[in-house]
Amino acid sequence: MTHSLDDRTETLRDQLERQFREHTDQLTELTVYSRQPDRGGHDPDTLRRLIEAAQQGVADTAQALRRMSEGSYGTCEGCGAEIPVARLEILPWARYCVPCQQRR
Repeated sequence: MTHSLDDRTETLRDQLERQFREHTDQLTELTVYSRQPDRGGHDPDTLRRLIEAAQQGVADTAQALRRMSEGSYGTCEGCGAEIPVARLEILPWARYCVPCQQRR
């Protein structure tokens, strides 16, 4: 059964909001670790990469939620085509269809 984006928007929004909270919580925790003498048990490079990944997660999910509120969610930023719902279910923050993502 194929779902349209309209059918899935609320579920995708819930998923994005949950991921946003998780990334924000992780970033908060990692920031606290970065201020501790033992860095929460992480070496400096690993901690820096974890913080960067959490920051990227916050940015990606925030941008996807913004696109939802603006009405451009699910439209490829490369070619303007609809991003397949199956792709959005896997990567709800996706900005590009698969062909455009591969070209990037």
